[in-house]
Amino acid sequence: MKLSLSKLLVLGVALELLIFVVCYLLHPEIEETFRFAARYSGRLSAVVFLFAFYGYAIAFPKPLDENKKVRNLIKLFAVLHLIHFGFLATNIYLNDIELVPVKLLGGALAYLMIVLAPFALHKLGRPLQLLYFYYVAIVMTVTYIARVQGDFEGSEPYWLHYAMLGVFAVAMLAFGIRMWKSRKSNKN
Repeated sequence: MKLSLSKLLVLGVALELLIFVVCYLLHPEIEETFRFAARYSGRLSAVVFLFAFYGYAIAFPKPLDENKKVRNLIKLFAVLHLIHFGFLATNIYLNDIELVPVKLLGGALAYLMIVLAPFALHKLGRPLQLLYFYYVAIVMTVTYIARVQGDFEGSEPYWLHYAMLGVFAVAMLAFGIRMWKSRKSNKN
């Protein structure tokens, strides 16, 4: 089934709205609503990012400007991750969560890359495209490492954190091997 960008965006925003409504129904205290909405919204973003990264790796070395499916997933990911940022910022504000400036730098750069990607990534060369995919994947991996270590206020380590950590590690390795092999076979 093929979905246009507009249908993907409507579906994605509807899922974000559903996440918020379910979080509100399960946790009606507004601080907890946003804490859980940020958590589950982030997971949705992570899954969409993994699909985009997978699509890029499978099509590699096909130029990104010729790969509409991956470009649409990158756009969807950017929109969903901006919604996630809204939930996250509201959670931080409402729950008075202390921020560590040094830790914010890596995430801030990732957010900047995510927001700019739909407009610029397809115009950049492969090395910068790879930098985007791997940098964002590493930032997400570091987030799951922090969760596993119990560094997130209001969230205990959970089996899903370990699973997502493994998924990101395996994905980065497998996608890298796939792209390396396809690059080598294209040279022959």
